[in-house]
Amino acid sequence: MTARPTQTLRGHILHPDGEFRLGSLSFGPQISGLTTEAAPADLLILPGFIDTHIHGGAGGDTMDGPAGIQKLARLHAQHGTTTLLPTTITHRWPEVLAALRGVREVMDSGGVTGGADIVGAHLEGPFISPGRLGAQPPHAVLPQPDLTAELLALDVIRAVTLAPELPGALDLARALAGQGVRIGIGHTRADADTVSAFLHTLHELGARTCATHLYNAMGGIEGRTPGPAGALLADPHAFLEVILDGVHVHPTAFLLARAAAPGRVLLITDAMRAAGLGDGPSELGGQPVTVQDGKATLSDGTIAGSVLTLDVALRNAVRLGLPLPEVSRMLSAVPAASLGLTDRGELRVGLRADLTVLDADLNVKAVYVGGQAIPLQPTEAHA
Repeated sequence: MTARPTQTLRGHILHPDGEFRLGSLSFGPQISGLTTEAAPADLLILPGFIDTHIHGGAGGDTMDGPAGIQKLARLHAQHGTTTLLPTTITHRWPEVLAALRGVREVMDSGGVTGGADIVGAHLEGPFISPGRLGAQPPHAVLPQPDLTAELLALDVIRAVTLAPELPGALDLARALAGQGVRIGIGHTRADADTVSAFLHTLHELGARTCATHLYNAMGGIEGRTPGPAGALLADPHAFLEVILDGVHVHPTAFLLARAAAPGRVLLITDAMRAAGLGDGPSELGGQPVTVQDGKATLSDGTIAGSVLTLDVALRNAVRLGLPLPEVSRMLSAVPAASLGLTDRGELRVGLRADLTVLDADLNVKAVYVGGQAIPLQPTEAHA
C-alpha cells in the first residue's frame, strides 16, 4: 500500500497550551510536524470537532441503519466534525439493537468515506425515566441482565444515557463501565442525593461519567432541591454536555456550567435528521416534528432535538465572550477526554490528523479526517 504524501497547512495553529502561533503543520494520517514561522495569517487551524451526542442530519438518522449513519456523518463533517458517536433513541428493543448493529457494520466496513470518523455508538435510552422522556418515544424499559448481556456482546457502545433511579441502573452502569463506556445521567427524575451517590460509586470504579445534555430532561435547580443538574454541576469529575443552539439552554445557564466545571464542559449538537435541511416537516423516533426558525418541536410543542452543527455552536460560544482556544477545547480535547480517546483532540505530533480550518469569521474552510480532505460543498454565507 502506497503511503500518503505529507501535506502542509500554514496559518494560526492552536497549540495544546491554548496559544495560537503562526506556523506550519505537516501531516499524513497523523500529525508529523509543527513549526513556528512566518505564514499566511488568514486561516485558523484547530483540532477537529468531536460530537458525542448526535442522532442525525441530512435526512439520515442512526435508527435508519448504515445508510442513515453515512448521511449524518457526511453532513456533520462539512461543518468541522471529524469524530462522532451516532446516537440511538428510545424505541422497541429489537430496533435499538438493529441500530447498534448498524453502527458496528459501518465501523467494520471502514467507516464513512467523506464523513466523520465513527468510534462507537451512544445508547440514549431506553433505560430512562418514563416521566422524563422529553422528545423520546414512550418505549422506556428497566435494565435487565439479559438486555445487558446483549449490549455487551455487541461491543459497540462508547457512551450510554440512563436514569440512575431505575432498578438495575447501577448494575448496568458497572457492566458497561467495565467495557470503557462513558456513563451519562439524563432523562431522569432522580433527586440530587441519588445522582451524587450514583456518581460517587462509579468514580470509585474509575468510570468516566457525564451529564447528558445538562439541564434538559432533568429539571431545574433550586436552593432546597438542586436536582440532577445541581448534583452534576457540583461533582468534581463528571463531564457536562451542553446544547448551545440558543434554544435548549439559556446563555446564563451555559456560563454557570463553565464556571462550575472548568475544563469539563463539552458542546454537542443532539442533532436530528432535519439538520442541514432547513425549516419544514421532519421526524424523530416515528414522531412528526416541525422545524421553524431553526427550532424543532413535536406537535405538543416539546423541543425535539436540534438542527445544530458544531461550527454554529462554536460561533455561539464566541459571541458569548469565550476565547476561541477555550471553545476549541469544549469541541475537541474535552469530549476526547470524556470518551477516553487519547489519539485525537489536540494538535500534537503523533496524534491523528483530524483538523478543522476556519477563516477569520470562523467559517469552515477545510476539514481533514485522519489526514484525508473532506470535499466541502458550497454554502451560503453565515449570518
